[in-house]
Amino acid sequence: MLTEKDVRYVANLANLTLSADEMTRMAHDLAGILGQMDVLSKVDTSGIAPMSQVLFEDADETASLRADVEREPLGSDLAVANATITSGGYYKVPRVIEK
Repeated sequence: MLTEKDVRYVANLANLTLSADEMTRMAHDLAGILGQMDVLSKVDTSGIAPMSQVLFEDADETASLRADVEREPLGSDLAVANATITSGGYYKVPRVIEK
C-alpha cells in the first residue's frame, strides 16, 4: 500500500508540488501502475528470448534502421545556428528548476 510519504517522494523526484486532491489522485494512479507491474512480473517469460531491439533480423526492409555510416560532424556553428541564445558554441537555456 502506498503511503503519502511514498507519493511525496516520487513527486519530489519529478520536482512536483501536489495539492491534497492531487495527492489522493496520484496515490490512486501510482497504486494502479504498481498493480499492473505486479501482474506483469508474474508472466512466465522463461521460453522467450531477450531482445535489445524492437527490430529483428527477419524484419522487412521498411522496418530497419538506416545504416550506421560515419559522416562529417556538423560543427558547433551549424549545430547552434537556429538556437535563440548561445555562448561559446553551446546552447543556453533559461533556468527552469530552482533547487
